Amino acid sequence: MVKEEHRMAGLGAPHSTAPVSSTVITIPRDTAVPDHVVWSLFNTLFMNCCCLGFVAFAYSVKSRDRKMVGDVIGAQSYASTAKCLNIFALVLSLLVTVLFIILIATGTVMSLQAAAEMIKNHPGY
Repeated sequence: MVKEEHRMAGLGAPHSTAPVSSTVITIPRDTAVPDHVVWSLFNTLFMNCCCLGFVAFAYSVKSRDRKMVGDVIGAQSYASTAKCLNIFALVLSLLVTVLFIILIATGTVMSLQAAAEMIKNHPGY
């Protein structure tokens, strides 16, 4: 028998007959508050229509700061504002992009039609 095992075998059962009490520690669960920092950063860098992405980024950082301090209500408030600004910035930027594509496409078609008309009217070209 190994020396350590021999000592453990000699100890035996605990000699106290007192009831065993236990302590329960409840740790409050942190509510997950999304701060939308990545989305706001994307809107700031790529789709910053009317500076809405930058304002949303500022509110996202405020939300993250409130969450670090432990102010869950304040963090939720700032996060909600950042989310609304991000949605508005995204929709507005997509509408502007689609409108720009439509204007470019129709301008190209109209310029091609005008060029074809000029060639038809002036056969010397």
